[in-house]
Amino acid sequence: MIYFQKRLRLPAVRRGFHLITDLLVAELPELEQLRMGTAHFFIQHTSASLSINENADPTVRHDFEAYFNQAVPENAPYFRHTLEGPDDMPAHLKAAMLGHAVSVPISNGELALGTWQGIYLGEHRNQGGRRWVVATLMGSE
Repeated sequence: MIYFQKRLRLPAVRRGFHLITDLLVAELPELEQLRMGTAHFFIQHTSASLSINENADPTVRHDFEAYFNQAVPENAPYFRHTLEGPDDMPAHLKAAMLGHAVSVPISNGELALGTWQGIYLGEHRNQGGRRWVVATLMGSE
């Protein structure tokens, strides 16, 4: 069994859902060494998320943002955690709902995502900044 682990720095992006599959793969040339295994991606933040969904039609990402903004509105009167701005508590809730990690099978040196699947970064803050993702690859040659 072979293991690789890297901490990857993502560029700052605007609030919303962004496909980052190609960014992650570009930073992981070690992926090509694995015939079979698992890639695990973990975001080290409490106000951003990772998920897997539609990679072809950008309206899906728009609709995700619209849905979560309605489900978890800013300035809700019951929020007490407000010192870091009106987008902070909603960002924590959205991240908790979507999750902080995804795992993807590796087949013949590539992520074995479905035809229409991609890895999303959910940036839930207005000014989230650059984000860190820990990528762990494990498998056999």
